[in-house]
Amino acid sequence: MFAMDSFLRTQRHVAHDNEKHTTTMTQTQTITTAEAEPPTIDTRAAPGLLRVNRNCAWHEHAHHFRILIDAADYFAALRDAMSRARHTIHIVGWDIDSRLQLVPGGAPDRLPAGLADFLCALAETNRHLHIYILAWDFAMLYAFEREWLPVYKMGWRTHRRIRFRQDGRHPIGASHHQKIVVIDDALAFVGGIDLTSSRWDTPEHRLHAPLRRNAGDTPYQPMHDVQAMFDGPAAHAVSRLVRERWRLATGKPLDVSPDSNDHAGIWPADITADIDDVELGISLTEPAFEGRPLVGQIQQLYIDAIANAKHTIYIENQYFTASRVGAALAARLADTDSPDIAVVGPERTSGWLQEATMGVLRARLHGLLKHADGHRRYAMYAPTIAGMNGTSNQIINVHSKLMTVDNDVLIVGSANLNNRSMVLDTECNITLEARGDARVQAAIASVRNRLLAEHLDVSPADVQAALATRRLNDAIAHLRHGERTLMPLDPVVSGDLEELASHVSVFDAEAPVAPHELVRHFLPEEHSRPLMGKLLALGALALIVVALGMLWRFTPLREAVSFTALVHGAQRVHASPLGPFAIVALYAIAASVSVPVTLLIAVSGFVFGALWGSTYAFAGTMISACITYYAGLSLGHDAVRKFAGHRINRISEKLGKKGLITVLVLRVVPIAPFTIINLAAGASHIGLRDYLAGTVLGMTPGIVLATTFAHQLVAAVRHPSLTGLALVALIGAALIGLSVALQRFFAGRA
Repeated sequence: MFAMDSFLRTQRHVAHDNEKHTTTMTQTQTITTAEAEPPTIDTRAAPGLLRVNRNCAWHEHAHHFRILIDAADYFAALRDAMSRARHTIHIVGWDIDSRLQLVPGGAPDRLPAGLADFLCALAETNRHLHIYILAWDFAMLYAFEREWLPVYKMGWRTHRRIRFRQDGRHPIGASHHQKIVVIDDALAFVGGIDLTSSRWDTPEHRLHAPLRRNAGDTPYQPMHDVQAMFDGPAAHAVSRLVRERWRLATGKPLDVSPDSNDHAGIWPADITADIDDVELGISLTEPAFEGRPLVGQIQQLYIDAIANAKHTIYIENQYFTASRVGAALAARLADTDSPDIAVVGPERTSGWLQEATMGVLRARLHGLLKHADGHRRYAMYAPTIAGMNGTSNQIINVHSKLMTVDNDVLIVGSANLNNRSMVLDTECNITLEARGDARVQAAIASVRNRLLAEHLDVSPADVQAALATRRLNDAIAHLRHGERTLMPLDPVVSGDLEELASHVSVFDAEAPVAPHELVRHFLPEEHSRPLMGKLLALGALALIVVALGMLWRFTPLREAVSFTALVHGAQRVHASPLGPFAIVALYAIAASVSVPVTLLIAVSGFVFGALWGSTYAFAGTMISACITYYAGLSLGHDAVRKFAGHRINRISEKLGKKGLITVLVLRVVPIAPFTIINLAAGASHIGLRDYLAGTVLGMTPGIVLATTFAHQLVAAVRHPSLTGLALVALIGAALIGLSVALQRFFAGRA
């Protein structure tokens, strides 16, 4: 739960950490409202913010450094750089779409427009080029937002020197969120922009942009984001990071390019750097996993940078819920010499689920910062464009992850300002620090001014002039005019979402959440059904299944649910307007209540033929498998664990570690009826992914052969021929042979 006392407790912990690990900062001076932010904060050498192994992993030199604002500039620069790659291209992303057009208006290089085809063309024309693509093996929660079958589209059908892998090696509930491209181990792009749909846009963010469309020709709202571009040893350090990611995901190390230290010509000639010859910090978030400790450098970096702020903190971020970062901001707002803090984010999060979780958490953090803001130094904004002809404002989706502190620190990367980016997801941020260098301070101020100028629809010179005589938020208020502007934002928790306040924090946890803890969070143990009730329910379900089996074997129900009766019933249902859907639903219900699946499969083939019979049988089988799996999961897991103790729990965990092979064995070897196997799988530690994969692999060959056999048998009876009878015999032999072979192969492997 967020509360002011928790902020203060956290801040005391932060202050203790800072006292132990950081050098004493120079005494800051209070700036009155009328005073200007000076062009340079301090011309003397300043103590460094970046500390290796505290808030960064590497501190390396870059020959050139540039902030690319919005994806149109980034994608154009990236395509240009990739077209001149000599040896390697590494792409690491949260999402990658093979259909993405980096330059939707047409690129001058005359190479294919789509990302996959473009990369294939590069590999085809340069026999020395190897391309490695590592994407997050995403959760099904995001399936409808992503390209389907990425392994096929980016892997199997691409050039042999393009290797595509999906990486799912992380704690439950985490993600790989880094967005990195490294070329020849010498040029790196790091930031918040994935090579995927709904990202491309220009800094103008026009209301009607014909090129702002996805692969399906569907338009999307304006999108604002940033990406850092740099070369030299700093880029080489990032290349080591992505190579290690590849090794951990695939088990195969990659060699460094032979001329990675030769940076001549790697920087595109038509891109002007914001600054040359600077030192960059590279900070990471890596969750504790498989024996590796938590790396929380990004969180510490934000806390340290906020503590060092003198005059301004400018933040752009998709989310704003990180509790320890919020505590650091609240503590600074309570200071008499508090800096101005301006937070730019989207007006609202996308979708009801996001609004009910991250939106609620943002509103609560915003409210606490307002409460701590005794000097009126804090404000939140959303960039908007006035609608045409009196229509409502057009929202600009802020996806950037950036912070500037005074003119001294610029942080940009993949990490959102939420808890999961601090401790759970895999992230990478880049920091440019001035350390009193006026040249670097001018570059940092220029980036901030360019961003504000874009949002306020003014020139960077206008922003610089306003900041010369005003504090940050006063300058924004002075420049807020016209149809495109920064709208003050005051998010609140709506009444219908207030009741979720005690639950939503689990969606942005400050530590990995085990599945059983997630269940406990929403269904506390003291309010859950008592163990005796669960055992009674489980026993009742088992008795029902056994009773149905007995009725099937020893009563007239067997004749009522005979092959002939099922065939006639299926034919009548299929003739109805919703026939196919009804067939699948009835199949799933019948399979779930212990009607033999083999009989249902045979009826499907007999009535609907090989193709549609297989389709209906497969769909009904999988739906029934899911229904009975979740029945076992909800009724049996706690009962088994509590009733049988930790020993049986450990055995179940070992079974779960071999889930795929176990389910394959259970599907092939006739140990128990289909429904019983499903209930047992749900009550064990077999994961849903392995369970479904094992069911598909174990059931599909039998379904196809059985429905084909039934169909051919009917055809042979109705129209006898030597060929038809031979085909029936061949399929029957295949069924028997497959069953025997699989049983022998899998025997003893569970």
